[in-house]
This record gives sequence, C-alpha cells and structure tokens, in this order.
Amino acid sequence: MAECKRFRTIEIEEGVCGRYSVQVAMDITTKYCHKEMESYGQRVASHPSTWQQHCQDLKMKVAQCTSSHPVIQKIRTDCSKEFTEFEHCLLENQNSPTSCSVHVASFLGCAETVDLAGVAVNPVPQPS
Repeated sequence: MAECKRFRTIEIEEGVCGRYSVQVAMDITTKYCHKEMESYGQRVASHPSTWQQHCQDLKMKVAQCTSSHPVIQKIRTDCSKEFTEFEHCLLENQNSPTSCSVHVASFLGCAETVDLAGVAVNPVPQPS
C-alpha cells in the first residue's frame, strides 16, 4: 500500500497512483499560480544540472501560492467531498489509478463550477 503525504492543496501519493494525483494538482496549480509556475520552470530549464540549488526560492513561491490562493482554498472547501472520493479511489486502486477517472472528472467538474463571486481570482501577492 502506498504511503501518502498530505500537502495543503491536494493529496500527492507515492507509487503508481501518484502520477495521476500529481497531474490533477498540476492542472489546478497551473491554472491559478501560472506566473509562479512559469518562473520556476524557466529557472529549472536554465539550470538543468543545479536546479535543486538555484530554484528553491521559486519552488517556495509556488508552494506559497498553492497554499494561500483564495480560489484554491475555495475549491478545497467546496469540493472536499469530491476530492475525498477521488483520494479514496486512488487508495483502493493503486495498481490502476486510471479507474478513478470518474472521480477525477467529478472533482475537476466541481472545481470548475465553484462560485467565485467575491473571491479574489488574481489576488495581490503578499511579500514573502
């Protein structure tokens, strides 16, 4: 059985199911933390052999965005049931995570329909 690591935004699991779960996290992160992801990716590309040392600050900015972005927080709250079902499916189907595609679609569908009225979609970045 895969051991799970809980992050603030989304469950990321080790093993076969991890690739699927990470893709869901990346889709949401890319949508709402695009600037941070782009900066991080450019720096990684420009330091292919030493990116672990040269990119820590930008990696932390991505992590900060994913944990504090108002839209991601709202999705996490409003779609917690769908995400829990997705997470449960991954745990039960570790050797065939694609069998959880219905749960992924449900979670992403929920995320797309979250009422963002009154939520700062493009918040002013806080100094770090």
